[in-house]
Amino acid sequence: MAETIPTPPATQGNAAVNLVDMANAIRALSMDAVQAANSGHPGAPMGMADMAVALWGSHLKHNPANPKWLDRDRFVLSNGHASMLLYSVLHLSGYKLPIKELKNFRQLHSKTPGHPEVDVTPGVETTTGPLGQGITNAVGMALAEKLLAREFNRDGLDVVNHHTYAFMGDGCLMEGISHEACALAGTWKLNKLIALYDDNGISIDGQVAPWFIDNTAQRFAAYGWNVLGPISGHDAELVADTLAEAKLSSDKPTLIICKTAIGQGSPNRANTAKAHGEPLGAEEIKLTRDAIGWPHAPFVIPKDVYAAWDAKAAGSAAEAAWNDKFAAYKAAHPALAKELLRRMKGELPKNFSQVAVDTAVAAHTKAETVASRKASQLALEAFTAALPEMLGGSADLTGSNLTNTKCTPNLRFDAVTGAGNGGRHINYGVREFGMAAIMNGVALHGGYIPYGGTFLTFSDYSRNAIRMAALMKLRVIHVFTHDSIGLGEDGPTHQSVEHIPSLRIIPGLDVWRPADGLETAVAWACAIERKDGPSALCLSRQNLPRLTVAGMAGSIRRGGYVLSDMEGVQAVVVATGSETSLAMEAQAALAGEGIATRVVSMPCTNVFDRQSEAYQALVLPLNLPTVAIEAAHPDFWRKYVGRTGMVVGIASFGESAPARELYTHFGITTQRVVEAVRTLTHRAAHRREVWLGNDDRGNGLLSDQIVLSTT
Repeated sequence: MAETIPTPPATQGNAAVNLVDMANAIRALSMDAVQAANSGHPGAPMGMADMAVALWGSHLKHNPANPKWLDRDRFVLSNGHASMLLYSVLHLSGYKLPIKELKNFRQLHSKTPGHPEVDVTPGVETTTGPLGQGITNAVGMALAEKLLAREFNRDGLDVVNHHTYAFMGDGCLMEGISHEACALAGTWKLNKLIALYDDNGISIDGQVAPWFIDNTAQRFAAYGWNVLGPISGHDAELVADTLAEAKLSSDKPTLIICKTAIGQGSPNRANTAKAHGEPLGAEEIKLTRDAIGWPHAPFVIPKDVYAAWDAKAAGSAAEAAWNDKFAAYKAAHPALAKELLRRMKGELPKNFSQVAVDTAVAAHTKAETVASRKASQLALEAFTAALPEMLGGSADLTGSNLTNTKCTPNLRFDAVTGAGNGGRHINYGVREFGMAAIMNGVALHGGYIPYGGTFLTFSDYSRNAIRMAALMKLRVIHVFTHDSIGLGEDGPTHQSVEHIPSLRIIPGLDVWRPADGLETAVAWACAIERKDGPSALCLSRQNLPRLTVAGMAGSIRRGGYVLSDMEGVQAVVVATGSETSLAMEAQAALAGEGIATRVVSMPCTNVFDRQSEAYQALVLPLNLPTVAIEAAHPDFWRKYVGRTGMVVGIASFGESAPARELYTHFGITTQRVVEAVRTLTHRAAHRREVWLGNDDRGNGLLSDQIVLSTT
């Protein structure tokens, strides 16, 4: 028989009986739903059931009738595989999640997907599953709450005053991102962040002791957290009392260590890896029902248990009390009240369109030859001045990413009081992954538009959080500078080759690679305006000339457009970023040979692909041979150049040398573009199927689809 941790006896009066029954309702629903789906994770919900009773039954401020209430507490299930725990408590407490949805667990188009997904299930605050990111999102949420409270609360009218709670397990703590995020939470003194650690000592491979020997209490104490426990996670009253103690913290986030048994209540599966990721089985479920004293049929909950869980009346009262407070706040501070509501709705100021126009005009008028990372900073100066919700930062590369502006001082917190200084630029330290997932949490909370910078090659560290932002359709902006071999002497460890193409194929992520100041300003405006997904701005280290002309801003917004055209065009050259100037030079050189070309600038292929087929064909006519040039892996461009086109790119890692030498060495030059267009126009007149051999760099030239790249 597996060992379970004793649940406090149900002999302490009706309240104690109700607590046990409330927890057992979670256990029953979880094992029944997983069994019905023949898929899922019953062990963690069964183990954390009493913790959920303590939090949701005694402390969590929420209203099932209005899951998006502004001042609700936020709850994050970081160990998202325990999703049936969350679905159970949402159903039991009165959210619009009927029992049929629990019966439909993990089925197509249900509101109970395998892992929690925001905007799919009412009451779910973030999409979790990739371990460690949930607690990191919670750090972002708690940071947003703290900053908004400082900015908006006045005269005892604390209209922003809520906690962020997270459940997390061993896996979350093993993931390195938890170190990045929790260290920052301590640094930022996020006293309204409370994490409950489900310390059950089990992961998929079994007992974690051979591979997880951290002293978690000391680890979090070193971060500057308030650490409570270990306590029994199966004593709901004790957990509730400990939560009350945690809420008294004025200058530290709190970790509550809860010792639990995975699969609590299961006679043969508790405390074993078998409880983690598979159904208990019909026979074991029957034994578990007997062991916990739950005689009810699958998915049947007694009325008194529903009544004990029902949070609708308490939730409505809590929101009504807040509404009264907000009415007094609005009367005393009407402008602040209006601003808070605007920002929490994610709406931009009414004058933003004019700000965007003015910023674009300024970028074009200055006509500066600057790196696009500098052009980005110039645009940010205008946007951060106009938008107090812009919350920037950098992963220890501020001087390189240029994400700081005159009106975004560095964010700092008083070492004693924990009070913030009103700064809007965050020094994340060398924590790219943590930065990306914290920005997701900030965006999920609302009130801010987060953006953060690092080198493009380090987007690999951030990638899963970028993917999660796209999955959740969050307005998060990534600033990726040093976007190619053009960064020069730092060499191949820092030179991006595959990164831009690989980012472009993340569904829902808009990847911008602007060619000059105007394109950069427009890219920023589009990223800020976009409410249904993240954006990435890939920016150069090297200076770029002005290429665009007045009146092109509208065309730039379409992702791809005709930058320069000629009468009787015979071929198209499409380019992005720093290589667009090479395309323009090639056009001039080819004109001298009597070959008319069109130059298409495509700063955002994702946006271009959303345009109508008619517009795409107008810009890239199917009957014209096309050459694409980009200092990145060439494979991506094959869908644009077709079988009769060519790509000038780089399919190998870079080298350490000055940028100009590297472009020559790898053949990303005006001359290579000219040669490619010559070949295509010749072939257009004399179609033939031949292998054209290799040049002296080993670049294979196929007549049907030619790729000019270093391999």
